[in-house]
Amino acid sequence: MTSGSCDNQVMDEQKKDNIVGDRVRDTRLKSKPLITQEDLVARLQVLGLEYMDQAKVSRIESGTRPVYDYELVPLAKALGVSVNWLLTGQD
Repeated sequence: MTSGSCDNQVMDEQKKDNIVGDRVRDTRLKSKPLITQEDLVARLQVLGLEYMDQAKVSRIESGTRPVYDYELVPLAKALGVSVNWLLTGQD
């Protein structure tokens, strides 16, 4: 990877309002059985995020909505991953 493409990647990440959206989407889509956005919303609501809806999940996944610290644990539990993995991609 050249430094120019690395700079572009960093700039793209800086434009996003969160760092977990891509991993939320990837985990959801790779799960067996598939977790739909609506399924994820239902899980999050059961875990205490009653205000969460499909539009918010969509915006999280696209990086246009911030993810607040208190949302990380329910997101990780709903997806069956660790908070560390959501944040870093590593367990």
